[in-house]
Amino acid sequence: MKIVLVHPQIPQNTGNIIRTCVAVGASLALVPPYGFSISDRYMKRAGLDYVPSFPIEEIDDIEKYLENSSSFFLFSSKGKVAYTDVTYQKDSMLIFGSETTGIPEKIMEKWADRLVTIPMEQECRCLNLSNACAIAAYEMRRQVLPFSCKNRGK
Repeated sequence: MKIVLVHPQIPQNTGNIIRTCVAVGASLALVPPYGFSISDRYMKRAGLDYVPSFPIEEIDDIEKYLENSSSFFLFSSKGKVAYTDVTYQKDSMLIFGSETTGIPEKIMEKWADRLVTIPMEQECRCLNLSNACAIAAYEMRRQVLPFSCKNRGK
């Protein structure tokens, strides 16, 4: 499982997404440029003590990277297929665009068959990036490797 953020702008979102990655057992990759420094104090605060030890992959050319990938989904409010209507694999990647511009049009056009959305009321333009990542990551985890709550809280 991997979450990929294309040009993330808000460090607190990325910090929260690191926490989600730890919770679901996913890795994280970022595509520069970013709207912050990886060492940003806001990202560290949002990601708590996970940030210093959490490995972050950097992808320089997202198009080339996706051409060599078999299982990925592009999340956008422009998608027509619900994120719950696709089948995820253990090696699937969940790809999200920046908070301000989303996934680049060129990428969405090239892989239109991989475009999915999280349904919401018409009045809502979009979800917060870290919330969208959490929703999608937990659905992927539910399909691929469901959690057991039996040993939690002891």
